[in-house]
Amino acid sequence: MSSREKVNILLVDDQPAKLLSYEVILGGLNENLIKANSAREALECLLRNEIAVVLIDVVMPELDGFELARMIHDHPRFQRTAIIFISAVQVNDVDHMRGYEVGAVDYVPVPVIPAVLRAKVGIFVDLYRKTTELQRLNQELERRVEERTSELQAFSRRLQDSERRRSLALAASRMGSWDWDLLSGKCTWDEGQYRIFGVVPSEPVETFDSFLQRIHGEDLGALHHSLEQARSAGYSSLSEFRVIRPDGDTRWCMGAAVTTIDANGQPIHISGVTADITERKEAEQRQALLAREVDHRSRNALAVVQSILRLSRAERPEELVDAVTGRIQALATVHTLLSESRWEGADLGRLIDEEFTPYRSAPDRLAAAGPSVSLGSASAQAMALAIHELATNAAKYGALSGPAGQVKIVWSFDEEQLRLEWTESGGPRTQAPRRRGFGLTMIEANIESSLGGTMQIDWLPEGLRCVVAIPRRNLTQQPRRDSRAAPVASRRASNAPADANIKRVLVVEDEVLVALILKDLLQGLGYEVVGPVNRNRPAMAAIESERLDAAVLDLNIAGEPVYPVAEMLRARGVPFAFLTGYDPRSLDSGFSKVPVLQKPVEPEQLRRTIQSLLADGATEQPAPLRASVG
Repeated sequence: MSSREKVNILLVDDQPAKLLSYEVILGGLNENLIKANSAREALECLLRNEIAVVLIDVVMPELDGFELARMIHDHPRFQRTAIIFISAVQVNDVDHMRGYEVGAVDYVPVPVIPAVLRAKVGIFVDLYRKTTELQRLNQELERRVEERTSELQAFSRRLQDSERRRSLALAASRMGSWDWDLLSGKCTWDEGQYRIFGVVPSEPVETFDSFLQRIHGEDLGALHHSLEQARSAGYSSLSEFRVIRPDGDTRWCMGAAVTTIDANGQPIHISGVTADITERKEAEQRQALLAREVDHRSRNALAVVQSILRLSRAERPEELVDAVTGRIQALATVHTLLSESRWEGADLGRLIDEEFTPYRSAPDRLAAAGPSVSLGSASAQAMALAIHELATNAAKYGALSGPAGQVKIVWSFDEEQLRLEWTESGGPRTQAPRRRGFGLTMIEANIESSLGGTMQIDWLPEGLRCVVAIPRRNLTQQPRRDSRAAPVASRRASNAPADANIKRVLVVEDEVLVALILKDLLQGLGYEVVGPVNRNRPAMAAIESERLDAAVLDLNIAGEPVYPVAEMLRARGVPFAFLTGYDPRSLDSGFSKVPVLQKPVEPEQLRRTIQSLLADGATEQPAPLRASVG
């Protein structure tokens, strides 16, 4: 190196303002000043350039100055590079010893005295020039003397020690390294790389092509392009890709590569590191799934609230407010119980106790007894609304409306079902209502259709008696048995002819209240509703037997996708739209052109969607096999 040739000084600090101040202080040395904002940038600069002196901030977010200095001096190429620590914190003797152990030559405290910093850096720059010149002379002399052999052997041992330390560091961080000799085409891996790829060193990767054969096909093109760019342009690359192990296991990896260029500017080899990031990717996927599920649950909850608001009826506004508030509070109670158990189940006894909180002023009038029963989210919501409606009815018209009435709730298990009996006594005489209200309709729909159970209500003179029976298998999940998967609302009689001028819309929805609001909205728009149906197989039976003009399909039916029903509608030329609480982007790509209604559904959007379906899908329908869906 000529004494007039500028040398490189690397400044490493995560604060740009401090880097600027060092640049101003050292500008008078008339040397090349290279700045790096992080340890990673510093290592890349070292791999690309010959550095005379490195100024390192002790405190940095990713790797502190001590760790960076150790990594630099662990590399044989930089073992003699002068490192000066700059510290804004008080350092003690232990810190000094730690710094010298990793190869530091000096400390400079903050605030920095410009003259002192320039003097110290200038000394090591001159030393670097002299050392470089001596190394050049030694290399020329070593060709003539036997001492060069012993030096090379010592150097090799130091390199092996450095490699072992580096391998330990890479293994601790689940990383591996590799080297691709561009002249010979040979690839060399360390133990960490073999471990990530799931192969043993006895199966060497001889060429770069054999390395690429282990990459997932979907990621191969991008990875190959990234490395070819690094090879041709001579810069670093960073990419993510999947590795297919010999046992079929797939691992996500992040790879970084740096190209080394010879004196003529030609790339001679590419060195890289690989990190196994499978756990991070899986965590990201779980987080994305959780976000979608939270969005789905919240939209479903809003759809249920919307249904309660639209379907609730009362003679006076204050009565309507009380009815809606009570029903929403019942849903909130269920949500609280499910949240406390991390959505594993809500206890039936606690649910009943919470629903009777407003009536605790006369505890001797209320009695509830039964074994511990854990209800899943669907069954808990159905039971909460049913208990709430029965309690509200008892407070208004039944046993709790007078001073001496009593309510008794008893539930028990047998081998196949949960049986709950509600008995009122001591209140005013009761009689069956002249018309079915929303409360009774909702209870029956939830119990009978949603949970596959039965409900019997007797309006006895001494008080109302209600018996609910639910199959045990349906307490923690939505029932799947077709015999109980009947539509949730009544239809026209089987012998009643269909009016060919009225458009018929199939509704497939497993959430009872949402199904009821869809039916109410569609009937209000002048359509005849087929269903609602709450399972896939009855929906397909309806497609085979009914004349249909359009359909609205909940995307997820009792935990199963509704796509088989959609395929059947498509095959028969019946236009349809999806209804979902999930992000529409989660829709299967085969149905990307199908309209999507988001829960809670807006009446105007529903109207426009059905009109659009009927306008675009006027195709001939197959003749029905029977008059109604059973």
